[in-house]
Amino acid sequence: MTAALNALRTSPFQRAAALIENVRPGADVLDLTIGEPRHKVPDFVAATLAGSIADFGRYPPIRGSLAFRQAVAGWLQRRYGLGTSVDEDKGVLPLNGSRDGLFSASIEAIGQARARGVERPAVLIPNPFYAVYASGAEIAGAEPVLLPAGPETGYLPDIGAVPTATLERTVAFYFASPANPQGAVASLDQWTRLIETARKHDFLLFADECYSEIWRGAPPAGVLEAADRLGGGHGKVIAFNSLSKRSNLPGLRCGFAAGDPEFLSRWAVSRNIYAPQVPLPVQAVAVAALSDEAHVAENRRLYDAKFDAAQAILGDCDLGASVLRPAGGFFLWLDVSMQGGGEIVTRRLFEDAGVKVLPGGYLAMTDPDHGNPGDNYIRVAMVDDQARTELALRRIADVLKSRALQGATV
Repeated sequence: MTAALNALRTSPFQRAAALIENVRPGADVLDLTIGEPRHKVPDFVAATLAGSIADFGRYPPIRGSLAFRQAVAGWLQRRYGLGTSVDEDKGVLPLNGSRDGLFSASIEAIGQARARGVERPAVLIPNPFYAVYASGAEIAGAEPVLLPAGPETGYLPDIGAVPTATLERTVAFYFASPANPQGAVASLDQWTRLIETARKHDFLLFADECYSEIWRGAPPAGVLEAADRLGGGHGKVIAFNSLSKRSNLPGLRCGFAAGDPEFLSRWAVSRNIYAPQVPLPVQAVAVAALSDEAHVAENRRLYDAKFDAAQAILGDCDLGASVLRPAGGFFLWLDVSMQGGGEIVTRRLFEDAGVKVLPGGYLAMTDPDHGNPGDNYIRVAMVDDQARTELALRRIADVLKSRALQGATV
């Protein structure tokens, strides 16, 4: 486990770059590695920033502006039909993108748990996962407990497989829906069971909902929605979200945490010491973005068209358990076990076709019982425009169909 955690200290993108460092691309390069939205920045952003320019001359409060907190609480209430609104004073915190919060929240949770006498604190993590989940736990000295999230569990981790003794020392569970990289979506019943388990065993449920607005068919249920239906307020539940994916604003670095007012109030005290505040003009853009759904609907339409193309272009490739039109998110999680596995296919796609993808094993950790659940996969980010995405997909299909990769070596 220590060796696996050490590997996580290197970005998966740096590892992927090293894998193909000495490989000459077979065509002009098409980069499908990083999940960086490349659709149009909304029209209102420039005018909103310009109108708030004087606020760059002020230190922003760590809790954010009242307008920001009200915008977040209002959007959550509209989006999830909440009967009880999130506490706009104590139940919302601005973040410098969700990664900021996802990292430091576990450090705060572990510190609070140790203060109340929890020994050998554990943090539950889906496998594969967003690397920041494990890094916070590692830095705070907690044990990351990996839960496989493969086809056998519907690409979501199964908390029912966690022994009671482990649950009793768990301080937090990271659960992403839609999942990155698989795109699987949790049902309202699944969220409800997770909340009930968290409350029974006194740990925090950290819901990574950054892809909540990128979906096919129907909007995914949310953790706050489940808490609202369950009753008892938002205790033990924290939802993380951002404008990066929803509004094509990864460079704005603006997100939020919302939910349990007790935890968020204590966390705000700590963040007031160490965390960078979110600039007030950035918060003003967030207020405008959360008040507009037209650009979000257009964003989904563009992603839908690309996943339709993926079905048409890759549908007759031998891709095992792959889901070519996942319920949410903007990644393809392609099973390339019949072509030699993630690393081999990543190198071959670059060498033969100039297409850069990410080996799935770099987004997961190896554990003694289950191995690395990402080794047989590649992740393809469907973030470029339609024409370049279709070109890349055709190149991928051509390589997968034309090369016998089973006996290849890295």
